Amino acid sequence: MNNRWGRICLSLIWTGVLLTLCGCGEAGANARALREGETIITSTAEEGTVRDNTPVVLIPSYDGDNILGNEKAAINISNASEGYIVVSYNGEASLGKMQLTGNEEVTYTYDLLPGENEVIPLTAGSGTYTVTIYENIEANQFATVYATNFDVTIENTYGPFLYPNMYVNFNSDSEVVSLAATLAKGAASDLEVVSRVYQYVISNISYDHHKAETVQSGYIPDVDEILEIRTGICFDYAAMMAAMLRSQRIPARLEIGYAGDAYHAWISVFTPDTGWLEGMIVFDGTTWSLVDPTFAANTDASDLSSFIGDGTNYFSKYVY
Repeated sequence: MNNRWGRICLSLIWTGVLLTLCGCGEAGANARALREGETIITSTAEEGTVRDNTPVVLIPSYDGDNILGNEKAAINISNASEGYIVVSYNGEASLGKMQLTGNEEVTYTYDLLPGENEVIPLTAGSGTYTVTIYENIEANQFATVYATNFDVTIENTYGPFLYPNMYVNFNSDSEVVSLAATLAKGAASDLEVVSRVYQYVISNISYDHHKAETVQSGYIPDVDEILEIRTGICFDYAAMMAAMLRSQRIPARLEIGYAGDAYHAWISVFTPDTGWLEGMIVFDGTTWSLVDPTFAANTDASDLSSFIGDGTNYFSKYVY
């Protein structure tokens, strides 16, 4: 990244006030303190309309015998129909890398630490994937240790956006999972949960300008750490919110791409009533289009609306 996150995310942030969602209805008047300095929205849903807020954390499996590779690389595709694979680099170099290309012909690059199992989402959907594993030989030079293709039919359509993975990393013991259940308590719909989680994140997590300037290549968010320190960069905002929504059975895509000329991270969400919500950040009481918590927490609402416009300023390059 070469400090790319710092330069490009910081360039998106203007001095402003927190965006208040006009679509929260009377629930907005019932905010209470969850912890000191934090805000949570309570419910006004009528009895009988409340959704189940029990967390559901899908656990990626490392089992199965459909494993491709050699002595230096292992690619477990046994559970690919669920929308993910498990990859490990087992060589002696200090760092490995993986490149994965699916039907959309977008190549994803992941860092692999020796001996670590990494869950990689198959966000291009069903079809043929090409995967290559490399190991570091010196400086910035890498040599191929294994390459192959595999075909997959993804039976769990939303699996890539519900399971934890390398970039949206959480488990049943994660603090963000417990928080999401608290936020979702009493909500009448998935859309209301999205609204509450969104409002919580933009109201309680501040933008870390120093981190944005100094973050190193290969950085991966720790969502519980972000919750604890209550500050982060765009990547942190998006990963934290995606983890919280996934634990509430709401598919969420962590997207990385361009907002104008700047490299940025945001999320899009899916609800049965609306389909995928993307393209804009505005919530009008019934529809989310694009959920970008970094902008909302750091940008004046009028500047926000002017910048995003009809959504054409956003171009998604990678999806996790």
